[in-house]
Amino acid sequence: MSIEETIKAARGQKPADLLIRNARVVDVVAAEIYAADVAVHGGRVIGFGSYESHEVTDLEGRYLCPGFIDGHLHIESTMLTPPEFARAVLPHGTAAVVTDPHEIANVLGVEGIDYMLNASSGLPVTVYVMLPSCVPATALETSGAVLSADDLEPLLNRDRVLGIAEVMNYPGVLAADPEVLKKIKIARGRPVDGHAPGLSGKDLCAYIAAGIHSDHECTTAAEASEKLRLGMHIMVREGSTEKNLKELVSIVTPENSRRFMLVTDDRHPEDLIAEGHMDFLVRRAIEEGISPVMAVQMASINAAGYFGITGTGAVAPGYRADFSVLADLEKVRVSRVFKGGRLVAEGGEALPFPPPSSGSAGRDTIIVDDRSLTHLPVKAEGARMKVIGIVPGQIVTEKLVVEPRVEGGMAVSDPERDILKLVVVERHHASGNVGLGFVKGMGLKGGAIASSVAHDSHNIIAAGVADADIRAAVIEIERLGGGAVVIDGGRVLAALPLPVAGLMSERPVGEVAAAAREVIGAARNMGCALDDPLITLSFLALPVVPELKLTDKGLVDVGEFRLVGLFE
Repeated sequence: MSIEETIKAARGQKPADLLIRNARVVDVVAAEIYAADVAVHGGRVIGFGSYESHEVTDLEGRYLCPGFIDGHLHIESTMLTPPEFARAVLPHGTAAVVTDPHEIANVLGVEGIDYMLNASSGLPVTVYVMLPSCVPATALETSGAVLSADDLEPLLNRDRVLGIAEVMNYPGVLAADPEVLKKIKIARGRPVDGHAPGLSGKDLCAYIAAGIHSDHECTTAAEASEKLRLGMHIMVREGSTEKNLKELVSIVTPENSRRFMLVTDDRHPEDLIAEGHMDFLVRRAIEEGISPVMAVQMASINAAGYFGITGTGAVAPGYRADFSVLADLEKVRVSRVFKGGRLVAEGGEALPFPPPSSGSAGRDTIIVDDRSLTHLPVKAEGARMKVIGIVPGQIVTEKLVVEPRVEGGMAVSDPERDILKLVVVERHHASGNVGLGFVKGMGLKGGAIASSVAHDSHNIIAAGVADADIRAAVIEIERLGGGAVVIDGGRVLAALPLPVAGLMSERPVGEVAAAAREVIGAARNMGCALDDPLITLSFLALPVVPELKLTDKGLVDVGEFRLVGLFE
Protein backbone atom coordinates (compact mmCIF):
# COMPACT_ATOMS: atom_id res chain seq x y z
CA MET A 1 0.00 0.00 0.00
CA SER A 2 1.55 3.30 -1.12
CA ILE A 3 1.64 6.38 1.09
CA GLU A 4 -0.44 8.19 -1.52
CA GLU A 5 -3.19 5.56 -1.32
CA THR A 6 -3.09 5.69 2.48
CA ILE A 7 -3.49 9.47 2.46
CA LYS A 8 -6.46 9.27 0.12
CA ALA A 9 -8.18 6.69 2.30
CA ALA A 10 -7.40 8.66 5.48
CA ARG A 11 -8.92 11.81 3.93
CA GLY A 12 -12.02 9.89 2.92
CA GLN A 13 -11.31 10.22 -0.80
CA LYS A 14 -11.54 6.46 -1.29
CA PRO A 15 -13.19 3.72 0.77
CA ALA A 16 -11.30 2.22 3.68
CA ASP A 17 -10.88 -1.53 3.93
CA LEU A 18 -12.62 -1.78 7.30
CA LEU A 19 -14.64 0.45 9.61
CA ILE A 20 -14.93 -0.66 13.22
CA ARG A 21 -18.02 1.06 14.62
CA ASN A 22 -19.13 1.81 18.16
CA ALA A 23 -15.77 1.08 19.80
CA ARG A 24 -14.56 2.35 23.13
CA VAL A 25 -10.95 3.02 22.24
CA VAL A 26 -8.37 2.35 24.95
CA ASP A 27 -5.89 5.09 24.03
CA VAL A 28 -2.50 4.15 25.47
CA VAL A 29 -0.88 7.31 24.08
CA ALA A 30 -3.13 9.90 25.72
CA ALA A 31 -4.05 7.49 28.55
CA GLU A 32 -7.80 7.81 28.13
CA ILE A 33 -10.84 5.93 26.88
CA TYR A 34 -13.26 7.41 24.38
CA ALA A 35 -16.02 6.33 21.99
CA ALA A 36 -15.12 6.31 18.30
CA ASP A 37 -15.41 4.59 14.96
CA VAL A 38 -12.01 3.40 13.73
CA ALA A 39 -11.06 3.13 10.05
CA VAL A 40 -8.46 0.64 8.81
CA HIS A 41 -6.76 0.51 5.42
CA GLY A 42 -3.81 -1.50 4.22
CA GLY A 43 -3.50 -3.19 7.59
CA ARG A 44 -3.11 0.08 9.53
CA VAL A 45 -5.33 2.55 11.34
CA ILE A 46 -6.00 5.58 9.13
CA GLY A 47 -8.46 7.62 11.15
CA PHE A 48 -11.48 8.03 13.42
CA GLY A 49 -15.06 8.97 12.64
CA SER A 50 -17.35 8.37 9.68
CA TYR A 51 -15.75 6.61 6.70
CA GLU A 52 -17.00 4.72 3.69
CA SER A 53 -15.55 1.22 3.79
CA HIS A 54 -15.67 -2.13 2.05
CA GLU A 55 -16.38 -3.88 5.34
CA VAL A 56 -18.04 -2.78 8.60
CA THR A 57 -17.99 -4.45 11.98
CA ASP A 58 -19.88 -3.19 15.01
CA LEU A 59 -18.31 -3.61 18.46
CA GLU A 60 -21.50 -2.48 20.22
CA GLY A 61 -19.59 -0.56 22.87
CA ARG A 62 -16.84 -3.11 23.49
CA TYR A 63 -13.32 -1.93 24.26
CA LEU A 64 -10.78 -1.69 21.44
CA CYS A 65 -7.25 -2.16 22.80
CA PRO A 66 -3.97 -2.49 20.95
CA GLY A 67 -2.91 -6.10 20.53
CA PHE A 68 -0.91 -7.27 23.53
CA ILE A 69 2.88 -7.65 23.34
CA ASP A 70 4.86 -10.02 25.57
CA GLY A 71 8.22 -8.27 25.97
CA HIS A 72 10.19 -11.30 27.13
CA LEU A 73 9.57 -15.02 26.90
CA HIS A 74 11.06 -18.27 25.76
CA ILE A 75 8.59 -19.98 23.42
CA GLU A 76 10.38 -23.27 24.03
CA SER A 77 9.32 -23.11 27.68
CA THR A 78 5.68 -23.45 26.62
CA MET A 79 6.74 -26.82 25.14
CA LEU A 80 4.98 -25.76 21.93
CA THR A 81 6.43 -25.09 18.49
CA PRO A 82 5.86 -21.50 17.27
CA PRO A 83 2.73 -22.31 15.19
CA GLU A 84 1.08 -24.14 18.08
CA PHE A 85 2.15 -21.41 20.49
CA ALA A 86 0.52 -18.80 18.22
CA ARG A 87 -2.65 -20.88 18.05
CA ALA A 88 -2.72 -21.01 21.86
CA VAL A 89 -2.11 -17.34 22.70
CA LEU A 90 -3.88 -15.60 19.80
CA PRO A 91 -7.39 -15.90 21.35
CA HIS A 92 -6.01 -14.17 24.47
CA GLY A 93 -5.26 -10.97 22.56
CA THR A 94 -1.54 -11.51 22.01
CA ALA A 95 -0.46 -9.84 18.76
CA ALA A 96 3.32 -10.03 19.17
CA VAL A 97 5.99 -11.54 21.38
CA VAL A 98 9.69 -10.90 21.85
CA THR A 99 11.34 -14.26 22.30
CA ASP A 100 14.83 -15.24 23.36
CA PRO A 101 15.47 -18.64 21.71
CA HIS A 102 18.39 -19.46 23.97
CA GLU A 103 16.80 -22.76 24.96
CA ILE A 104 16.97 -24.26 21.48
CA ALA A 105 20.21 -22.35 20.75
CA ASN A 106 21.84 -24.14 23.68
CA VAL A 107 20.89 -27.40 21.98
CA LEU A 108 21.44 -26.58 18.28
CA GLY A 109 23.25 -23.23 18.08
CA VAL A 110 22.56 -21.10 14.98
CA GLU A 111 20.52 -23.96 13.50
CA GLY A 112 18.13 -23.61 16.43
CA ILE A 113 17.74 -19.84 15.92
CA ASP A 114 17.10 -20.45 12.21
CA TYR A 115 14.45 -23.00 13.12
CA MET A 116 12.62 -20.54 15.38
CA LEU A 117 12.73 -17.77 12.76
CA ASN A 118 11.51 -20.08 9.99
CA ALA A 119 8.86 -21.77 12.13
CA SER A 120 7.42 -18.38 13.16
CA SER A 121 7.44 -16.72 9.74
CA GLY A 122 4.09 -15.28 8.71
CA LEU A 123 2.19 -16.31 11.82
CA PRO A 124 -0.77 -14.20 13.02
CA VAL A 125 1.28 -13.57 16.17
CA THR A 126 4.42 -11.66 15.18
CA VAL A 127 7.45 -13.32 16.72
CA TYR A 128 10.41 -10.98 17.23
CA VAL A 129 13.76 -12.43 18.28
CA MET A 130 16.45 -11.26 20.64
CA LEU A 131 19.69 -13.11 19.94
CA PRO A 132 20.82 -15.29 22.85
CA SER A 133 23.92 -13.81 24.47
CA CYS A 134 24.77 -16.75 26.71
CA VAL A 135 25.16 -20.00 24.81
CA PRO A 136 26.19 -21.56 27.06
CA ALA A 137 25.14 -19.40 30.00
CA THR A 138 28.34 -20.30 31.85
CA ALA A 139 31.41 -22.49 31.60
CA LEU A 140 30.01 -24.48 34.52
CA GLU A 141 27.86 -26.69 32.28
CA THR A 142 27.95 -28.49 28.92
CA SER A 143 25.69 -27.20 26.16
CA GLY A 144 25.02 -28.51 22.68
CA ALA A 145 26.57 -25.42 21.08
CA VAL A 146 28.71 -22.38 21.72
CA LEU A 147 27.77 -19.05 20.13
CA SER A 148 30.34 -16.27 19.92
CA ALA A 149 29.79 -12.63 19.07
CA ASP A 150 31.07 -13.43 15.58
CA ASP A 151 28.36 -16.11 15.24
CA LEU A 152 25.64 -13.69 16.37
CA GLU A 153 26.57 -10.53 14.48
CA PRO A 154 25.40 -11.69 10.99
CA LEU A 155 22.04 -12.68 12.48
CA LEU A 156 21.34 -9.08 13.50
CA ASN A 157 20.51 -8.42 9.84
CA ARG A 158 17.72 -11.00 9.81
CA ASP A 159 14.11 -9.87 9.63
CA ARG A 160 12.41 -9.63 13.05
CA VAL A 161 15.71 -9.74 14.97
CA LEU A 162 15.70 -6.81 17.40
CA GLY A 163 18.84 -6.98 19.54
CA ILE A 164 20.77 -8.98 22.13
CA ALA A 165 18.89 -11.06 24.69
CA GLU A 166 19.38 -11.29 28.44
CA VAL A 167 23.03 -11.06 29.45
CA MET A 168 23.00 -13.67 32.20
CA ASN A 169 26.74 -13.76 32.65
CA TYR A 170 26.85 -10.66 34.83
CA PRO A 171 30.10 -11.78 36.47
CA GLY A 172 31.58 -11.76 32.97
CA VAL A 173 30.36 -8.22 32.45
CA LEU A 174 31.81 -7.04 35.76
CA ALA A 175 35.12 -8.76 35.00
CA ALA A 176 35.16 -7.05 31.56
CA ASP A 177 35.41 -10.42 29.80
CA PRO A 178 36.26 -9.48 26.18
CA GLU A 179 33.86 -11.96 24.57
CA VAL A 180 30.94 -10.97 26.81
CA LEU A 181 31.53 -7.29 26.11
CA LYS A 182 31.82 -7.94 22.37
CA LYS A 183 28.31 -9.41 22.39
CA ILE A 184 27.03 -6.17 23.93
CA LYS A 185 28.98 -4.00 21.50
CA ILE A 186 27.63 -5.68 18.35
CA ALA A 187 24.14 -4.42 19.26
CA ARG A 188 25.25 -0.91 18.19
CA GLY A 189 22.36 0.94 19.78
CA ARG A 190 19.81 -1.86 19.61
CA PRO A 191 18.26 -3.10 22.86
CA VAL A 192 20.36 -5.30 25.11
CA ASP A 193 18.34 -7.10 27.78
CA GLY A 194 19.65 -7.81 31.25
CA HIS A 195 19.45 -10.65 33.72
CA ALA A 196 20.94 -9.61 37.05
CA PRO A 197 19.08 -11.06 40.04
CA GLY A 198 20.04 -9.30 43.25
CA LEU A 199 22.77 -7.18 41.66
CA SER A 200 23.07 -3.86 43.48
CA GLY A 201 25.24 -0.84 44.19
CA LYS A 202 28.37 -0.16 42.18
CA ASP A 203 28.26 -3.56 40.51
CA LEU A 204 24.77 -2.80 39.20
CA CYS A 205 25.92 0.62 38.01
CA ALA A 206 28.79 -1.01 36.12
CA TYR A 207 26.46 -3.61 34.60
CA ILE A 208 24.10 -0.91 33.31
CA ALA A 209 26.94 1.35 32.16
CA ALA A 210 28.21 -1.52 29.99
CA GLY A 211 25.13 -0.99 27.80
CA ILE A 212 22.39 -3.16 29.31
CA HIS A 213 18.94 -1.62 29.33
CA SER A 214 16.38 -3.87 31.06
CA ASP A 215 15.91 -6.50 33.72
CA HIS A 216 13.25 -9.17 34.24
CA GLU A 217 14.74 -10.78 37.36
CA CYS A 218 13.50 -8.35 40.04
CA THR A 219 11.76 -10.15 42.87
CA THR A 220 11.33 -7.30 45.39
CA ALA A 221 10.07 -3.75 45.18
CA ALA A 222 13.37 -2.49 46.56
CA GLU A 223 15.37 -4.25 43.85
CA ALA A 224 13.08 -2.93 41.11
CA SER A 225 13.19 0.60 42.55
CA GLU A 226 16.98 0.67 42.52
CA LYS A 227 17.17 -0.60 38.95
CA LEU A 228 14.48 1.86 37.87
CA ARG A 229 16.33 4.81 39.41
CA LEU A 230 19.50 3.74 37.64
CA GLY A 231 17.77 3.90 34.26
CA MET A 232 16.60 0.36 33.58
CA HIS A 233 13.33 -0.66 32.00
CA ILE A 234 11.64 -3.07 34.40
CA MET A 235 10.05 -6.21 33.01
CA VAL A 236 7.35 -7.30 35.46
CA ARG A 237 7.36 -11.07 35.27
CA GLU A 238 4.45 -13.38 35.99
CA GLY A 239 5.27 -16.84 34.70
CA SER A 240 4.29 -20.31 35.77
CA THR A 241 6.93 -20.45 38.49
CA GLU A 242 8.30 -16.91 38.71
CA LYS A 243 5.43 -14.85 40.12
CA ASN A 244 6.71 -11.33 40.75
CA LEU A 245 3.82 -9.13 39.56
CA LYS A 246 2.12 -8.48 42.91
CA GLU A 247 5.35 -7.27 44.51
CA LEU A 248 6.63 -5.19 41.61
CA VAL A 249 3.48 -3.33 40.56
CA SER A 250 3.41 -1.81 44.05
CA ILE A 251 6.00 0.73 42.86
CA VAL A 252 4.29 1.57 39.54
CA THR A 253 2.90 5.11 39.40
CA PRO A 254 1.41 7.23 36.62
CA GLU A 255 4.70 9.11 36.52
CA ASN A 256 6.97 6.06 36.04
CA SER A 257 4.63 3.50 34.46
CA ARG A 258 6.03 3.84 30.94
CA ARG A 259 9.27 2.19 32.12
CA PHE A 260 7.45 -1.05 33.00
CA MET A 261 6.52 -4.00 30.78
CA LEU A 262 4.47 -7.09 31.55
CA VAL A 263 6.25 -10.30 30.54
CA THR A 264 5.73 -14.03 31.03
CA ASP A 265 9.30 -15.36 30.59
CA ASP A 266 8.36 -19.03 31.09
CA ARG A 267 4.75 -20.20 30.86
CA HIS A 268 3.44 -23.75 31.05
CA PRO A 269 0.85 -24.98 28.48
CA GLU A 270 -1.68 -25.86 31.18
CA ASP A 271 -1.50 -22.29 32.48
CA LEU A 272 -2.03 -20.94 28.96
CA ILE A 273 -5.28 -22.90 28.83
CA ALA A 274 -6.46 -22.28 32.40
CA GLU A 275 -5.41 -18.65 32.85
CA GLY A 276 -4.43 -17.22 29.49
CA HIS A 277 -1.40 -15.30 28.34
CA MET A 278 -0.97 -11.52 28.34
CA ASP A 279 -4.67 -11.03 29.11
CA PHE A 280 -4.01 -12.83 32.40
CA LEU A 281 -1.14 -10.49 33.27
CA VAL A 282 -3.21 -7.41 32.46
CA ARG A 283 -6.01 -8.78 34.62
CA ARG A 284 -3.63 -9.47 37.48
CA ALA A 285 -2.18 -5.96 37.28
CA ILE A 286 -5.68 -4.46 37.45
CA GLU A 287 -6.51 -6.68 40.43
CA GLU A 288 -3.43 -5.29 42.18
CA GLY A 289 -4.64 -1.71 41.74
CA ILE A 290 -3.12 -0.65 38.41
CA SER A 291 -5.58 1.35 36.31
CA PRO A 292 -6.88 -0.54 33.24
CA VAL A 293 -5.34 1.93 30.78
CA MET A 294 -1.97 1.76 32.53
CA ALA A 295 -2.10 -2.04 32.59
CA VAL A 296 -2.81 -2.13 28.84
CA GLN A 297 0.10 0.30 28.29
CA MET A 298 2.39 -2.11 30.16
CA ALA A 299 1.26 -4.88 27.81
CA SER A 300 1.54 -2.97 24.54
CA ILE A 301 3.11 0.39 23.78
CA ASN A 302 5.71 0.20 26.55
CA ALA A 303 7.27 -2.90 25.02
CA ALA A 304 6.96 -1.53 21.49
CA GLY A 305 8.73 1.65 22.54
CA TYR A 306 11.54 -0.10 24.38
CA PHE A 307 12.28 -2.48 21.51
CA GLY A 308 11.90 0.16 18.80
CA ILE A 309 9.02 -1.64 17.09
CA THR A 310 7.63 1.43 15.35
CA GLY A 311 3.99 1.71 14.38
CA THR A 312 2.90 -0.98 16.83
CA GLY A 313 1.27 -0.98 20.25
CA ALA A 314 -1.42 1.71 19.98
CA VAL A 315 -4.74 2.46 18.31
CA ALA A 316 -3.74 5.57 16.35
CA PRO A 317 -3.30 6.63 12.69
CA GLY A 318 -0.31 4.93 11.09
CA TYR A 319 -0.19 2.18 13.69
CA ARG A 320 -0.66 -1.42 12.67
CA ALA A 321 -4.27 -2.52 13.09
CA ASP A 322 -3.53 -5.18 15.70
CA PHE A 323 -6.44 -5.11 18.14
CA SER A 324 -7.73 -6.96 21.17
CA VAL A 325 -11.47 -6.49 21.59
CA LEU A 326 -12.55 -6.74 25.23
CA ALA A 327 -16.09 -7.40 26.34
CA ASP A 328 -15.08 -6.41 29.87
CA LEU A 329 -12.13 -4.11 30.56
CA GLU A 330 -11.78 -4.86 34.27
CA LYS A 331 -11.90 -8.63 33.79
CA VAL A 332 -10.00 -8.44 30.48
CA ARG A 333 -12.35 -10.77 28.62
CA VAL A 334 -11.07 -10.98 25.03
CA SER A 335 -13.89 -11.57 22.53
CA ARG A 336 -12.15 -10.90 19.20
CA VAL A 337 -8.62 -10.34 17.91
CA PHE A 338 -7.57 -8.51 14.75
CA LYS A 339 -4.16 -8.70 13.11
CA GLY A 340 -3.42 -6.11 10.46
CA GLY A 341 -7.15 -5.36 10.32
CA ARG A 342 -8.03 -9.02 9.69
CA LEU A 343 -10.07 -11.06 12.16
CA VAL A 344 -7.81 -13.86 13.44
CA ALA A 345 -9.54 -15.06 16.61
CA GLU A 346 -13.08 -15.02 17.93
CA GLY A 347 -14.95 -16.61 20.81
CA GLY A 348 -11.82 -18.02 22.40
CA GLU A 349 -10.60 -19.80 19.25
CA ALA A 350 -7.92 -18.91 16.72
CA LEU A 351 -9.16 -18.94 13.14
CA PRO A 352 -7.33 -21.45 10.91
CA PHE A 353 -3.99 -20.42 9.43
CA PRO A 354 -1.40 -22.38 7.47
CA PRO A 355 1.74 -23.22 9.47
CA PRO A 356 5.05 -22.15 7.93
CA SER A 357 7.52 -24.75 6.72
CA SER A 358 10.27 -25.17 9.31
CA GLY A 359 12.03 -28.31 8.10
CA SER A 360 13.12 -31.18 10.30
CA ALA A 361 15.53 -29.36 12.61
CA GLY A 362 15.72 -30.44 16.20
CA ARG A 363 15.19 -34.20 15.89
CA ASP A 364 17.44 -36.83 17.46
CA THR A 365 19.16 -34.49 19.92
CA ILE A 366 19.31 -36.83 22.93
CA ILE A 367 22.72 -38.53 22.90
CA VAL A 368 23.66 -40.14 26.22
CA ASP A 369 26.61 -42.32 27.18
CA ASP A 370 24.58 -44.97 29.00
CA ARG A 371 27.71 -46.18 30.80
CA SER A 372 27.60 -42.95 32.81
CA LEU A 373 24.36 -44.12 34.42
CA THR A 374 26.33 -46.61 36.51
CA HIS A 375 27.96 -43.66 38.30
CA LEU A 376 24.95 -42.56 40.34
CA PRO A 377 26.01 -43.69 43.86
CA VAL A 378 27.34 -40.86 46.06
CA LYS A 379 30.08 -41.71 48.54
CA ALA A 380 29.50 -40.04 51.92
CA GLU A 381 32.58 -37.89 52.41
CA GLY A 382 31.53 -35.84 55.40
CA ALA A 383 29.00 -35.31 58.16
CA ARG A 384 27.61 -32.15 56.57
CA MET A 385 26.15 -32.14 53.04
CA LYS A 386 25.06 -29.23 50.85
CA VAL A 387 21.47 -29.52 49.62
CA ILE A 388 19.55 -27.40 47.13
CA GLY A 389 16.47 -25.95 48.85
CA ILE A 390 13.47 -25.27 46.61
CA VAL A 391 11.70 -21.93 47.17
CA PRO A 392 8.04 -22.38 46.09
CA GLY A 393 6.96 -19.91 43.44
CA GLN A 394 10.52 -18.76 42.64
CA ILE A 395 13.46 -19.95 40.57
CA VAL A 396 15.97 -18.92 43.25
CA THR A 397 16.98 -21.68 45.65
CA GLU A 398 18.32 -21.87 49.19
CA LYS A 399 21.73 -23.15 50.22
CA LEU A 400 21.05 -25.78 52.88
CA VAL A 401 23.56 -27.80 54.87
CA VAL A 402 22.27 -31.01 56.47
CA GLU A 403 23.46 -34.28 57.90
CA PRO A 404 23.21 -36.87 55.12
CA ARG A 405 21.42 -40.17 55.38
CA VAL A 406 24.12 -42.80 54.91
CA GLU A 407 23.68 -46.46 53.93
CA GLY A 408 26.71 -48.67 53.32
CA GLY A 409 28.98 -45.65 53.21
CA MET A 410 26.83 -43.97 50.54
CA ALA A 411 24.74 -40.82 50.87
CA VAL A 412 21.21 -41.68 49.77
CA SER A 413 17.81 -40.08 49.41
CA ASP A 414 15.89 -39.46 52.61
CA PRO A 415 12.22 -39.06 51.65
CA GLU A 416 11.18 -38.77 55.30
CA ARG A 417 13.07 -35.45 55.41
CA ASP A 418 12.05 -34.66 51.80
CA ILE A 419 15.65 -34.95 50.58
CA LEU A 420 16.04 -36.61 47.16
CA LYS A 421 18.97 -37.42 44.97
CA LEU A 422 19.29 -35.00 42.03
CA VAL A 423 21.12 -35.99 38.86
CA VAL A 424 22.06 -34.07 35.70
CA VAL A 425 23.19 -36.20 32.74
CA GLU A 426 24.94 -34.59 29.74
CA ARG A 427 22.91 -35.35 26.60
CA HIS A 428 24.50 -33.43 23.71
CA HIS A 429 27.87 -35.11 23.12
CA ALA A 430 27.69 -38.40 25.06
CA SER A 431 30.55 -37.08 27.19
CA GLY A 432 29.61 -39.25 30.16
CA ASN A 433 29.33 -36.21 32.47
CA VAL A 434 26.97 -36.77 35.40
CA GLY A 435 26.38 -34.15 38.09
CA LEU A 436 25.24 -35.52 41.45
CA GLY A 437 23.54 -33.67 44.30
CA PHE A 438 20.53 -33.57 46.56
CA VAL A 439 17.40 -31.41 46.66
CA LYS A 440 14.85 -30.62 49.36
CA GLY A 441 11.27 -29.62 48.61
CA MET A 442 10.18 -32.01 45.82
CA GLY A 443 8.13 -34.19 48.16
CA LEU A 444 8.44 -37.50 46.27
CA LYS A 445 8.03 -40.53 48.53
CA GLY A 446 9.15 -42.98 45.86
CA GLY A 447 10.06 -43.33 42.19
CA ALA A 448 11.69 -40.64 40.06
CA ILE A 449 10.84 -37.75 37.77
CA ALA A 450 13.05 -36.66 34.86
CA SER A 451 13.04 -34.09 32.06
CA SER A 452 15.19 -32.98 29.12
CA VAL A 453 14.06 -29.40 29.81
CA ALA A 454 16.75 -28.13 32.18
CA HIS A 455 17.71 -24.49 31.81
CA ASP A 456 19.78 -23.39 30.11
CA SER A 457 21.91 -26.14 28.60
CA HIS A 458 19.03 -28.63 28.69
CA ASN A 459 20.81 -31.72 29.79
CA ILE A 460 18.64 -34.42 31.36
CA ILE A 461 17.70 -33.67 34.97
CA ALA A 462 16.18 -36.26 37.28
CA ALA A 463 15.19 -36.43 40.94
CA GLY A 464 14.20 -39.55 42.78
CA VAL A 465 14.39 -41.89 45.73
CA ALA A 466 16.16 -44.91 44.22
CA ASP A 467 19.06 -44.94 41.76
CA ALA A 468 17.37 -47.66 39.69
CA ASP A 469 14.33 -45.47 39.01
CA ILE A 470 16.49 -42.43 38.26
CA ARG A 471 18.46 -44.53 35.77
CA ALA A 472 15.26 -45.87 34.19
CA ALA A 473 13.84 -42.35 33.87
CA VAL A 474 16.93 -41.09 32.02
CA ILE A 475 16.83 -44.08 29.66
CA GLU A 476 13.14 -43.43 28.93
CA ILE A 477 13.88 -39.76 28.12
CA GLU A 478 16.53 -40.99 25.69
CA ARG A 479 14.06 -43.40 24.09
CA LEU A 480 11.43 -40.66 23.64
CA GLY A 481 13.93 -38.30 22.02
CA GLY A 482 13.25 -35.83 24.80
CA GLY A 483 10.45 -34.99 27.17
CA ALA A 484 9.42 -35.69 30.75
CA VAL A 485 8.59 -38.90 32.59
CA VAL A 486 7.61 -40.28 35.99
CA ILE A 487 8.92 -43.74 36.87
CA ASP A 488 8.18 -46.04 39.81
CA GLY A 489 9.65 -49.49 40.24
CA GLY A 490 11.05 -49.27 36.71
CA ARG A 491 7.55 -48.74 35.29
CA VAL A 492 6.58 -45.63 33.29
CA LEU A 493 3.61 -44.00 35.03
CA ALA A 494 3.32 -40.99 32.70
CA ALA A 495 5.27 -39.45 29.83
CA LEU A 496 5.32 -36.20 27.87
CA PRO A 497 7.22 -36.57 24.57
CA LEU A 498 9.07 -33.43 23.40
CA PRO A 499 10.85 -34.57 20.23
CA VAL A 500 11.76 -31.11 18.84
CA ALA A 501 15.21 -30.46 20.38
CA GLY A 502 14.01 -32.28 23.49
CA LEU A 503 12.08 -29.10 24.29
CA MET A 504 8.93 -28.83 22.21
CA SER A 505 6.03 -30.79 20.78
CA GLU A 506 4.26 -30.25 17.47
CA ARG A 507 0.98 -31.36 19.04
CA PRO A 508 -1.77 -28.84 19.91
CA VAL A 509 -1.63 -27.10 23.27
CA GLY A 510 -4.51 -29.14 24.66
CA GLU A 511 -2.74 -32.43 24.01
CA VAL A 512 0.58 -31.17 25.38
CA ALA A 513 -1.15 -29.78 28.46
CA ALA A 514 -2.99 -33.07 29.00
CA ALA A 515 0.27 -35.04 28.84
CA ALA A 516 1.93 -32.56 31.19
CA ARG A 517 -1.01 -32.92 33.60
CA GLU A 518 -0.56 -36.68 33.57
CA VAL A 519 3.13 -36.32 34.43
CA ILE A 520 2.40 -33.78 37.16
CA GLY A 521 -0.48 -35.91 38.46
CA ALA A 522 1.73 -38.99 38.60
CA ALA A 523 4.35 -37.02 40.53
CA ARG A 524 1.70 -35.78 42.96
CA ASN A 525 0.46 -39.34 43.46
CA MET A 526 4.03 -40.14 44.46
CA GLY A 527 3.91 -37.38 47.09
CA CYS A 528 5.17 -34.33 45.18
CA ALA A 529 3.84 -31.18 46.85
CA LEU A 530 4.81 -28.68 44.13
CA ASP A 531 2.24 -27.00 41.90
CA ASP A 532 4.37 -27.69 38.83
CA PRO A 533 7.34 -29.99 39.46
CA LEU A 534 8.37 -29.87 35.78
CA ILE A 535 8.95 -26.12 35.83
CA THR A 536 10.65 -26.28 39.23
CA LEU A 537 12.87 -29.18 38.15
CA SER A 538 13.88 -27.36 34.97
CA PHE A 539 15.38 -24.44 36.91
CA LEU A 540 17.41 -26.53 39.35
CA ALA A 541 20.13 -26.73 36.69
CA LEU A 542 20.34 -22.98 35.98
CA PRO A 543 23.70 -21.78 37.35
CA VAL A 544 23.05 -18.06 36.95
CA VAL A 545 20.25 -17.77 39.51
CA PRO A 546 21.20 -18.08 43.22
CA GLU A 547 21.96 -19.91 45.35
CA LEU A 548 22.80 -23.58 44.69
CA LYS A 549 22.24 -25.33 41.34
CA LEU A 550 23.38 -28.59 39.74
CA THR A 551 24.84 -29.04 36.25
CA ASP A 552 26.40 -32.00 34.48
CA LYS A 553 29.74 -30.78 35.86
CA GLY A 554 28.61 -30.75 39.49
CA LEU A 555 27.19 -28.57 42.24
CA VAL A 556 27.39 -24.81 41.60
CA ASP A 557 27.48 -22.09 44.24
CA VAL A 558 26.03 -19.26 42.17
CA GLY A 559 27.12 -16.55 44.62
CA GLU A 560 30.72 -17.72 44.33
CA PHE A 561 30.16 -18.59 40.64
CA ARG A 562 32.12 -21.83 40.88
CA LEU A 563 31.77 -25.57 41.27
CA VAL A 564 31.84 -26.69 44.89
CA GLY A 565 32.05 -30.00 46.69
CA LEU A 566 28.91 -31.72 47.87
CA PHE A 567 30.26 -32.21 51.40
CA GLU A 568 31.73 -29.70 53.82
